[in-house]
Amino acid sequence: MTQNKPAQNKGFQFILVVLIFLTITVLLSNFLPTAVDWHGAFRPAALEILHGRSPYNAEGFFNPPWTAIMLVPFAILPENVGRAVLVIVALAVYSYVAFKLGANKLTIAFLLLSPPVMHGILNGNLDWLAVLGFVLPPWLGLFFLMIKPQVGLAVIIFLFIKAWREGGFINMVKTFTPFGVAVVLSVMVFGPWFLTITNEINLAGNSSLWPLSIPIGLTFLATSIRKNEIRYSMAASPFLSPYVIMHSWIGVFLALAPLRFETAAAVIGMWIVVAIRFFA
Repeated sequence: MTQNKPAQNKGFQFILVVLIFLTITVLLSNFLPTAVDWHGAFRPAALEILHGRSPYNAEGFFNPPWTAIMLVPFAILPENVGRAVLVIVALAVYSYVAFKLGANKLTIAFLLLSPPVMHGILNGNLDWLAVLGFVLPPWLGLFFLMIKPQVGLAVIIFLFIKAWREGGFINMVKTFTPFGVAVVLSVMVFGPWFLTITNEINLAGNSSLWPLSIPIGLTFLATSIRKNEIRYSMAASPFLSPYVIMHSWIGVFLALAPLRFETAAAVIGMWIVVAIRFFA
């Protein structure tokens, strides 16, 4: 009888987690506002894939095609339900990535309440997918980093040099070949999809500091390469991009994950910026 108790406890915990998940999903699906990016670009792109068509038929979708494939499980649900599940998964992913990067519970709480996370959640954007590339094996992480270059570009450069350092040309080829093959196949199927990216630098929501931020980004990237430390390259990408919406600054915050006081200061400071811009 006593041997069955652990199994019974695990079964009870599983049922409890499922019930909590369903309850939160129902609540969120009824009260969350429509997410502009999920409604207008990402869900339509995933549905295009589901129907055997190009995701680039969806207006506003400029990401790699495997992004739309990843979103199919969310898109097949009613829009409000899929959006609710997307929020839960996004928060779980941010928590997981922060934990893997050394954050404790308090730091994770600060990160989840930060403006980049809140902004991404409200818009239904996908930076939570991109940041998975920070902690996955490099050959796999490349697929996620490429989803949002303004989040992952500098990390891709860092991983390229790191692969060379650790195993020379052979290791570099092993690391980047799966990604390279996927890009070639995607171009064969969907055409040169990367040429569909439009110039959005002057959009009102663009919070990039480019080009003034280029020296900062290059300094972070150089430091990352010199110290062989990925965190600096995580912080570098938004500074090197001419187009960064608020939610894509999350990489900078995650780079601070092991540092409680610094994370708190960054989050509080960002909320001050939001308040100033809102009331200005």
